[in-house]
Amino acid sequence: MNDTVLAAEQGRFGAIEPDHGHAGTPSLPQVHRSIAVPRGDSRSDNARRVLAFAGPGYMVAVGYMDPGNWATSIAGGSQFGYSLLAVIFASNLMAMLFQAAAVRLGLASGRDLAQACRAQFSPRINLVLWFFCEIAIVACNLAEVLGMAIGLNLLFGLPLVAGVCITVVDVMLILALQSRGFRCLESVVIALVAVIGLCFAAQLVWLQPPVAAVLRGLLPGMEIVANPQMLYLAVGIVGATVMPHNLYLHSSIVQTRRHDTTPQGTRQAIRLATLDSTVALGLALFVNAAILVVAAGAFNRPGQAPVTELSDAYHLLSPLLGVGIASAVFGVALLASGLSSSVTGTLAGQIVMEGFLQIRLSPALRALLTRCIAIVPAVVATAWYGSTGASALLVFSQVVLSLQLPFAIVPLLLFTTRRKTLGELAFGPRMSAVLWGCAALVVSLNLWMLQRLLTA
Repeated sequence: MNDTVLAAEQGRFGAIEPDHGHAGTPSLPQVHRSIAVPRGDSRSDNARRVLAFAGPGYMVAVGYMDPGNWATSIAGGSQFGYSLLAVIFASNLMAMLFQAAAVRLGLASGRDLAQACRAQFSPRINLVLWFFCEIAIVACNLAEVLGMAIGLNLLFGLPLVAGVCITVVDVMLILALQSRGFRCLESVVIALVAVIGLCFAAQLVWLQPPVAAVLRGLLPGMEIVANPQMLYLAVGIVGATVMPHNLYLHSSIVQTRRHDTTPQGTRQAIRLATLDSTVALGLALFVNAAILVVAAGAFNRPGQAPVTELSDAYHLLSPLLGVGIASAVFGVALLASGLSSSVTGTLAGQIVMEGFLQIRLSPALRALLTRCIAIVPAVVATAWYGSTGASALLVFSQVVLSLQLPFAIVPLLLFTTRRKTLGELAFGPRMSAVLWGCAALVVSLNLWMLQRLLTA
């Protein structure tokens, strides 16, 4: 979306007035400000306050370690060793900045990104933004469906088509958990994230990668730019890391905390929610880096053909690492990744539809609609091409996500870097410059990747 056009649209409306659920119906109204935040100045009160804000960051973090990320990281590690670790590190740092902006928008304005767009832009602009966001959410669901289907196939021998169809059930289970309260849903997601982290920690222990080589991979090298194939994979890693739907999701679910809405209380809430987000995305960084390190250590060997399929990685891990359960651990992590990512896709879809169109469907109906749309291409691809088609579709879903990215980042930064929208709570000039620089880099790289794919 052109910055000039959006800025002109934004100028027609003026500042975003804070709305903490009183001036209008918030997104996810059943959980809005439902979690109490302790008050007081003692050490125990401060500790309990930090814990009260822990949760939304982990729900966002699962989007940064979904099956789409696995495909690019495994391909990068198996072909180029540890060289692309610097790209994973940099892209996760940029993701932390963008999620911090989403936190600031949600807590400072009392609106999520979709609601802020509706308040600031014309109906025509909002319709375009909503359309592209819905496409991105379907693409995200597609990655989750395929990841879970591949995981079920690898662990239990279930046919891919059957696995794709079973993924409808997991959404209903998640919604049943949501009815027990948002804290319950957060706890399940945190547990799944912990399972993924522990699985890859075990893989690293078994692999015992050379520390010096891993540290060298964290330093960016000119070979990334000089090698077109390596540059292509690097851009793919960036595109798979920064997820547009997470910006809508995060700006909404941070509002589940019932914090003090005074200026001081809001500033404190922003700090604590940003801390939660940064710690959670640090775990996502570990998982993404671990995937690439495991692929580099296990598959980047003389005489070993590059591994690009998740199923090939699964079957090769145990023999190469010499640990019988290594492949099973890999499959469990993949299954947990797809299941936990289903939460973000379901909630993001509800937030976007309510925010842009003010259409309120039941969570079950909304989840079923989005999941069924994603299942159709997944069934066709897996039935016709098998695991190869599933992997190709995984990569394609990341391309679709990258196409939508500018339509989420540009409005978010327009709202959070200008004082006429957030007043004193807007980012300062230095941080604004950093954010816009990161946005320009991410958007340019994603558009470059898209252009390469369309002209290939």
